[in-house]
Amino acid sequence: MLRTPAGGAVQGAATADRQLLSIGAVLNLMRDEFPEVTISKIRFLEAEGLVEPQRTPSGYRKFSARDVDRLAYVLRMQRDHYLPLKVIREHLDALDRGESVPLPAPADRRSCSPVDEARLELIDPAADAGGRPIRLGRAELVAAVGVGEQDLEEWESYGLLAPGSDGGYDADALNVAKIIADLGRFGLEPRHLRAVKAGADREVGLVEQVVAPLRRHRNPQTRAHAESTARDLAALSVRLHAALVQSGLRARML
Repeated sequence: MLRTPAGGAVQGAATADRQLLSIGAVLNLMRDEFPEVTISKIRFLEAEGLVEPQRTPSGYRKFSARDVDRLAYVLRMQRDHYLPLKVIREHLDALDRGESVPLPAPADRRSCSPVDEARLELIDPAADAGGRPIRLGRAELVAAVGVGEQDLEEWESYGLLAPGSDGGYDADALNVAKIIADLGRFGLEPRHLRAVKAGADREVGLVEQVVAPLRRHRNPQTRAHAESTARDLAALSVRLHAALVQSGLRARML
């Protein structure tokens, strides 16, 4: 049994129930302690190798008590300590070996830097309560951001946003729109952000150079690793950008 920090009813329920559980049953168990957890989040953590449920011959996931304990541990480490998945995986490996793992003090998300917030968003893709990716229409997007249709049209004209093939907008587009709106309150207009978009496009190209060979691999695990690598590179790119901007501003203030 994985030895996890005290975590309420989830661990007790999982330990007491030795039957294999469906992903829906696991979600119901988790929601008392983790009300924001979704099926897509559980699938994401499985893809990252942090939990490995059994599969039925027809492909359905079946979670053991140990799987549920591991999943609860991962969610607590993200919620209470904001640890990256790589560190959480190292903790799990150490616990599996019977080693004691010292934990950092619980973190306060209010004290997270914008870079930390960006990393958390990259780790946890947004989804609705049913585990489906967020999809918004134009009217829903402008309402969620608190802007007008003309603002969205202007952003699109500068290439800062674009609808999907179905005319809708995903969680990434919503996040971009909110940031553009926030920058606008400081007087930065869409035309000022073209250089930022061009820089982001170049960074996407660099990431693609690294992960493209992995995505073409025939091994499914290697292809899954490509997605994890892309997310890690994206997070590092955000950190580098923030560090360079901060360094440049500090140099000009000296």
